[in-house]
Amino acid sequence: MNISRRDFVKGSLFTAGSIAAGLAPSIADAASEIPRVYFTKDLSAAGMLRLYAMVNHNITGKIAVKLHTGEPDGPNILPREWIKVFLAQMPHAHIVECNVLYPSPRRTTEGHRKTLEQNGWTSFTTVDIMDEDGDAPLPVSGGKWLKEVAVGSHLLNYDSMVVLTHFKGHAMGGFGGSLKNISIGCASGQTGKKQIHSDGNQTWAGGPLFMERMVEGGKAITDHFGKRITYINVLRNMSISCDCEGVNAEPVRLPDLGILASTDILAVDKASVDMIYALPEHIRAHMTERIESRSGLRQLTYMKEMGMGNDLL
Repeated sequence: MNISRRDFVKGSLFTAGSIAAGLAPSIADAASEIPRVYFTKDLSAAGMLRLYAMVNHNITGKIAVKLHTGEPDGPNILPREWIKVFLAQMPHAHIVECNVLYPSPRRTTEGHRKTLEQNGWTSFTTVDIMDEDGDAPLPVSGGKWLKEVAVGSHLLNYDSMVVLTHFKGHAMGGFGGSLKNISIGCASGQTGKKQIHSDGNQTWAGGPLFMERMVEGGKAITDHFGKRITYINVLRNMSISCDCEGVNAEPVRLPDLGILASTDILAVDKASVDMIYALPEHIRAHMTERIESRSGLRQLTYMKEMGMGNDLL
């Protein structure tokens, strides 16, 4: 099992290429607030579980596993066989989702459940559609745009959250990492997602202000769970399209890179982005163009401004 670890120390250089090659050194004990990001090239259920064991120390009680279950027959979503093995090692864990705002069978709970069956999830587990019974407000501390965000009401039934993310591009966010997974993903299908995308007069689909609103939605989730939340990003089957585009997603043109895990949301998303940027320019160009054309990097800088984590540099 090839697992490399680096304790990212402020002021040091994060060399994603070294980590991708399995060469990243371990830096001796650092201050407790410095994030640790763990990496493996082992793209498998076993690799995912070994990284989870490094970042699950505060995960207790009833566990929400937030992942993107995908549009009908989506080609790039996380392998169901991995998730089956993963959940088997996690007592009291449930996959959680919310309905969506865009035109899709997943816009209604009934259509969402049919899609879950079509995509193979119901063959081994049940999925909690958290806004099936409405939503609940969570406060946003220190936000410029949002004072609260409506999340699926079932979110309040969970003690901890594991954010299990297929890292990829995104039509509006530039990239979709752990931040997008909890912000848009936990917002209720109608009220919460509208709050993030619109102020009632103007609607945003990309750009710096949308990134800031998405970060504020994510902060409501991280504040709610406190230390009882952890993050795993799977860098596999990475199209510039999100899994919300299903069979219409753009082709996968990036190489599979591995899995990253951390208890720091900013650190894990920044490390994932850095690994993309460390690729040769001719390989990464289409993805970095998608990220930069949507002002996607503002996700990272605003998470830092909001005190949501460390940016590794």
